Amino acid sequence: MKRKGFTLVELAVVIVIIGVLAAFGVPRFRESVERSKASEAYNYLSAVQSSQERFHSKNGQYTADLSELDIQMGVPKYFSLGDVTADQINWDITLYRTGASAGYGPYTVHFAETGYKVDSNIPSAINPMSQ
Repeated sequence: MKRKGFTLVELAVVIVIIGVLAAFGVPRFRESVERSKASEAYNYLSAVQSSQERFHSKNGQYTADLSELDIQMGVPKYFSLGDVTADQINWDITLYRTGASAGYGPYTVHFAETGYKVDSNIPSAINPMSQ
C-alpha cells in the first residue's frame, strides 16, 4: 500500500523557500510603507507652500501662523509640526517623524519658500524626492 502525502524533506524545502522569500519581501514592504508615510509630509508641505505663495501675493509677506493660510488641513498623522518662521521674503517649516518608523529612526522633513530643503535628514531609501 502506497501512502499519499509529503515527506519531511519536502516540507522542509517549502519552509526554507518561504523563509527566503519573506527575508527579501518584508524589508521591501516596510520600506514601501514608510515611503508612503513620508509622502504624507511632502503632500502637506507642498500644500503649505502653495498657500504661502497665495498669502504672500495678497499680503506682501509670508506668515508664521498656518491658521491664516487658505488651507484646511490638519497636521499629518505620522508627523509633528516643528517651528514655523516667516518674514517678508522667507518662510521655513519642519515636520518631525513621530512614532515608530519601520527601523529608520526619527527623521525630519524641512521645507521653505523654495521647496524641499536638502538639510532634511530623511533616509534616502524612503525619501519620495529621491525616487
